[in-house]
Amino acid sequence: MSGCAEMENMMSEFIKGLELSRGFFLEIAKPILDEHFPDLKYSAGLIGYGSDVLGYDDEVSADHMWGPRFYLFLKPEDIAEGQKIMSVFSETLPYSYKGYSVNFSEPDPNDNGVRHAKFIDSGKVNPLIFIQTFDEFLTERIGTADLSGLQPLDWLTFSEHRLLSLVSGTMFIDDLGVMDKISPLKYYPRDVKAYLIASNWNIIASEQAFVRRCGECKDEAGSVIICARIAERLMRLCFLYADTYAPYSKWFGTAFNRLSTTDKSTGSLLANIKETIDSALHAASPDLREDSLVKAQALVADLHNASGLTDYVAYEIESYFGRNIKVIFAEKFAFAMSAKLKGTVFESLPLIGSLSQVGGLSDISDDCSCRERIRRLYES
Repeated sequence: MSGCAEMENMMSEFIKGLELSRGFFLEIAKPILDEHFPDLKYSAGLIGYGSDVLGYDDEVSADHMWGPRFYLFLKPEDIAEGQKIMSVFSETLPYSYKGYSVNFSEPDPNDNGVRHAKFIDSGKVNPLIFIQTFDEFLTERIGTADLSGLQPLDWLTFSEHRLLSLVSGTMFIDDLGVMDKISPLKYYPRDVKAYLIASNWNIIASEQAFVRRCGECKDEAGSVIICARIAERLMRLCFLYADTYAPYSKWFGTAFNRLSTTDKSTGSLLANIKETIDSALHAASPDLREDSLVKAQALVADLHNASGLTDYVAYEIESYFGRNIKVIFAEKFAFAMSAKLKGTVFESLPLIGSLSQVGGLSDISDDCSCRERIRRLYES
């Protein structure tokens, strides 16, 4: 059996990427840095792209851009050392760590620069290590490194998933205070959050009567699709009330199922919301679908009232203008939240939320070169 095959066979039990990378850095990479660059001040850890940063990685995740890896952030005056550091790593790193390849392929130009683990048993290692200044990294991820000068509309141009990937980052060594630097991104400012909440309630209101109406017209597919759209908006509201960024569509449901709150009363409320939304999404008829969905809306309305963001908003499950359709008139919550936007830049904006809250648009919302064009959606 070849050495490469032996290394591949060592991988018996999956190790989560964060645990793997932390051990790789502390046990292997840090001693190399300590020996060859003893005076170097740096921050190193996992941040930015990757399911491992969010803790959602599994065996399938390991097929690309995953493995023993880390970012190494240097001071601007030390960045010229980056090439030398990488050269030392290439010559001294082991070929594998805990059965996982430390060597990776060159970026695939036909697959967005993706790199794959590639076992070798001779020659230099090409590790999945990124060396940058933190300002360079931030500019690549969200289009700016000036976090102290953010304007309200800037927040609507950021990818919510990328904001999550920043605040979820972990530094193994943080001599440069990277995690302190990103503290302004911890969560949306009050007015941005209020605008997004108002937008999601408004979007729900625009289709709140259609789940049953489509069913009455024998349009089962339409009823299911609209139910799913409203369910997604209710889920997004839960993230907003919990002051938690939502990931993009691949991990959206996973993150929602793990969403929690430290408050006992809202914690039980959130559990009921999850159960009721699940019932709506799996309902076998428009009647059952509408019943569960309107109950889910009522529960999220209770979550809103528990938040204290507005005065109490009275509601009830009632008929939609005398028709055989159940609603809570979701626009009441959009109006209440919009009232909090008086005197802000958001006061006259259409209640459309952000592009990163629309599934399937990550190619646009994650592209920093699109930020100015996205901003123009909101500017007069």
